[in-house]
Amino acid sequence: MAAMSVIGIDLGNESCYIAVAKAGGIETIANDYSLRATPSYVAFSGKNRILGVAAKNQQVTNMKNTVYGLKRLLGRKFSDPHVQRELQYLPFKILEDKNGNIGIMVHYLNEEHIFSPEQCLAMLLTKLKDTASIALQTPINDCVISVPSYFTQSERKALLDSAAISGLNVLRLFNETTATALSYGIYKQDLPAPEEKPRNVIFVDCGYASLQVSACAFNRGKLKMLATAADPYLGGRDIDRMIADHFCVEFQKKYQIDAKSNPRAYIRLLAEVEKLKKQMSANSTTLPLAIECFMNDKDVKSEMKRSDMETICASMFQRVEETMKRCLQQSGLNLNDIYAVEIVGGSSRVPAIKQLIEKVFKVHPSTTLNQDEAVSRGCALQCAMLSPAVRVREFSITDVQNYPIHVSWDASPGGESAGDMEVFPVGHAIPFSKMLTFYRTEAFPIRVFYGGHIPYPDSNIGTWLIKDIRPSPDGKPQKVKAKVRINLHGIVTVSSASLIEAKEATETESPEKEKMDSTAEQQNGEQQPPQKGEEDVPMEGGEAQQQSAEVGSGTSWTKKISAWFSGDGEKDKKKKLVKSVELPIEVLTFGFSNVEINKFTEQEFKMIASDKQEKERADSRNALEEYVYELRNKVSSDDELAPFILDLDREVLVRKLDEMENWLYEEGEDCNKQVYVDKLAELKQEGEPVQQRKIEYDLRPAILEDFARALQLCMKAIELIRNKDQKYSHLTEEEVAQVEKAFQESYQWLEQTRQKLNASSLHLPPPITIAQVRQEKANFDNTVNAILNKPVPKAPSPPKEEKSTAEPNAKPDQKEENMEWS
Repeated sequence: MAAMSVIGIDLGNESCYIAVAKAGGIETIANDYSLRATPSYVAFSGKNRILGVAAKNQQVTNMKNTVYGLKRLLGRKFSDPHVQRELQYLPFKILEDKNGNIGIMVHYLNEEHIFSPEQCLAMLLTKLKDTASIALQTPINDCVISVPSYFTQSERKALLDSAAISGLNVLRLFNETTATALSYGIYKQDLPAPEEKPRNVIFVDCGYASLQVSACAFNRGKLKMLATAADPYLGGRDIDRMIADHFCVEFQKKYQIDAKSNPRAYIRLLAEVEKLKKQMSANSTTLPLAIECFMNDKDVKSEMKRSDMETICASMFQRVEETMKRCLQQSGLNLNDIYAVEIVGGSSRVPAIKQLIEKVFKVHPSTTLNQDEAVSRGCALQCAMLSPAVRVREFSITDVQNYPIHVSWDASPGGESAGDMEVFPVGHAIPFSKMLTFYRTEAFPIRVFYGGHIPYPDSNIGTWLIKDIRPSPDGKPQKVKAKVRINLHGIVTVSSASLIEAKEATETESPEKEKMDSTAEQQNGEQQPPQKGEEDVPMEGGEAQQQSAEVGSGTSWTKKISAWFSGDGEKDKKKKLVKSVELPIEVLTFGFSNVEINKFTEQEFKMIASDKQEKERADSRNALEEYVYELRNKVSSDDELAPFILDLDREVLVRKLDEMENWLYEEGEDCNKQVYVDKLAELKQEGEPVQQRKIEYDLRPAILEDFARALQLCMKAIELIRNKDQKYSHLTEEEVAQVEKAFQESYQWLEQTRQKLNASSLHLPPPITIAQVRQEKANFDNTVNAILNKPVPKAPSPPKEEKSTAEPNAKPDQKEENMEWS
């Protein structure tokens, strides 16, 4: 299982979590700082990119080059009112490019660079991908990434573009609400049977930047989302800002300083307010707030208690209540139908939100799930289900569409009028496909757009131009079938279009008759194959989640929703009367083109290579700096290396080390990796001989003692041989003489070696090294052991009388066959 790379990523606005599906269950991966949460921060310096924990740690000192809050900028235009509202809280520079898109300007590699939010998010995903690869010791292939349920098509497409740039293969963009429900339901063993009344659970997810409330129905082995309501602009950060603004007003009166005019001071205030908010969640008494050297060299102090915070944020909590009520209304549930209310998300710990849950749902909130890691765990489970590499328990998931989706079309030259229809209403199951039938003589566009209110300024999803349509030989309109699909990612496409041509027949069918037969054909199972990776997902009853609707001919367009597809042998014969021709489709929609994605991917790989090169350079510099400090301390210490170097030589070496240290902090501050490698090699030429003499001195007694012990054992063996011991009676006189000779030579060599070593000075290379002693002992052991361990030859055994095992009447070949098989 360790070889599988099945991960789920909870891509939060403040922090990210990575979970992996393993044989023992779901585990959350720790990053290089041994933390389970990786901040969603990307920073830039003159030498490299800084990602995750390190990026957030240096935010205060490198504010203008530290980018965060990327989820709020994805897939949006610079003029978007939501973006303009975000800008007042972001200290880094955001520009509008020539296409009206967002550009983030940073100082990177000593130059000004402009990156899109999608590129910056791809950098963060690269970091998460590397973290998972290092933890799992395997390349990451597939993943599932969480996405807010309220994200529109352009935001979802932008997130997929970021993943593509980072080299991640996203099996599914998984709604955070559904991921939470999956992580709750899959481990429940007491869910009602499929034919019984479902268990209804409400999930309240109040995170750093948004609030999502969802209702889900559980049965054994399946979950069905009933409704989702969200407030995209209400989260923990908004509570922090309201409290911070309260303190800004207080500090203005008390200390005559305007914290909002200083971005660095305001960021520090937000950090302290977040700590205070967490303390207030567990304590209702008055709590202090103090920041040293806050602004203009002034220290600031204040205090707040929980009731004050609830008064300040009253309007915020009212919106929380409204969102909960909206979800309850959309779900169609009565209060008696609700089994439990589960809370997740960092801000759900706020007592006021728990009180609102009890007020609205009349149920005490439950904390069964890990409030921070539930989404990532659900994503990892979904990835395991979608990946062929992992086998998991079957669990059916039915998600819902949160906004109504419409399609519209233009009038045709034949007099057919324009029209539109709602193909996917609110709460419609996804993924899902619907087949639309048109009668056309030439190319025509299908426009897809959101209906109703969405948290995005543009309701347009895209335009799909169906091309290469031609009239029938008699000049009449041809039947065109277009499949509109909402896929696993929640993205709507016109995935295919076909021209249905009737083969030559004896009599020509009238348009009215063809129109009447349309439903029958659809019932026969005539449908376009789904695009790769977009199979029609079976519904609860086993039917394909695909429907058909017909747009009729004539001045009045007729819309019909057909019955579910079914087929039989008789209708298959009828199916042969028509021919389906695949039509090309030109797509005009949001997101990067393949050319742009390839370009940004190449840039990302170059930046990864640059980061790696900078890391190697920094590691080489650190290795040199560490060696300078370590060697100088040891040479100067009386009990370390000092006895192994002459005083004069030590002074010269220490001087060189001091010079190297000064060089490192001056002109050697920013050199190539090879320069540091060469400098380290130069120092080691002088330092390593001293260290080697110390190592030889420390290890030598044990090595000599080991050799002496081997000689002692050999001497005892020789005494046994002289006393005619039976153990060695098989040895020849020549072999005994060889053993005695080897003993005498090695004994004399060892004695001479000890004398030489005792007479040598510590600051000079030893006359005999440890390696030479080991080699001499190995030679002695090979010679002596080969003789002394020689086995005693076995005495020849007397010949045994062979007995026949064959039966009296057995044939010779039968006897041989029995022996062979016995």
